[in-house]
Order: sequence, then structure tokens, then C-alpha cells
Amino acid sequence: MRKVKQTSAFDCGDGEHQVVSLSSSAEEKLLHRHEPCEECPWREDRRTGVFPAEAFRHSASTAYDMAPNSFACQMSGKEKPATCAGFLLRGAEHNLGVRLAIIAGRYDPRTVRSDVPLYKSYREMAEANGVSPDDPALEPCRGVDERWPRR
Repeated sequence: MRKVKQTSAFDCGDGEHQVVSLSSSAEEKLLHRHEPCEECPWREDRRTGVFPAEAFRHSASTAYDMAPNSFACQMSGKEKPATCAGFLLRGAEHNLGVRLAIIAGRYDPRTVRSDVPLYKSYREMAEANGVSPDDPALEPCRGVDERWPRR
């Protein structure tokens, strides 16, 4: 039986969108998407602004160094949550939960791929979707476009 511990869903305040992030037990496989879905916000070829900027501010913590929670695929829904393929390909290199899943053999990064262009980092995706580059939620985000030295 799959026991995913789901953090409480965050309501973005518009009555339409929620943010779900995931954490899983050390015994189970990491349930994840294998390719970015049609609606994936990590896709550069996808229309931006579908989700409110607040959703990206709230889920920025998944890209923080040593984050235990993962960015969930919104197409999977909260009933059968799965980690987003775009996140695994571009936003998870500093995520503790994902790194531990790889070490424990619960997740094989070779099983995830994309034939569509993806943003290079969480920060780039969030900014494209309306989050200000100076937003404090993005400051701790790790990734290829890190800003050093930190302010």
C-alpha cells in the first residue's frame, strides 16, 4: 500500500488553484510522472499565467537546498499525487527528498525525460509566471541560475 504523506494543500486565494507538495516514506518508490504533462508549468512552450504567481511563491520551497518536499504534478491531482517530471528534470538537484530517493534506489532519474523545452530552474519558471525576481520566496532557490553572492 502506498503511503504518501501529503502536505496540506495551499489555496492560492482565487478559489480555483491549490498547491500540493509531496513527501514520501523511506520505504516506498517515488511516484512520479515520466514526462512533463501538457499543462506542466516547467514547459517553456506552455502559456504562462495559467496559475497565479502566489502558487509559485508558495511552492518555491521545493527548490530550496535540502528541501524534503517535492513539486507535485497538478494533472495528477491530490487524490493520486505524483512528483512533477519537469521538477525532477530541472528543479530537484538540491532537493533532499529526491536525493535520498535516488540513493535508496526508490527513484531512478533515467526514467524521466522530456522532448519539450523546459525552464532551466525553478526561479526562471516562477519569474516567467509572474513572480518578481526580487521576491523573498525565490531568494533561497537553488539551481543553474543561482545568484552569487547572495544579497
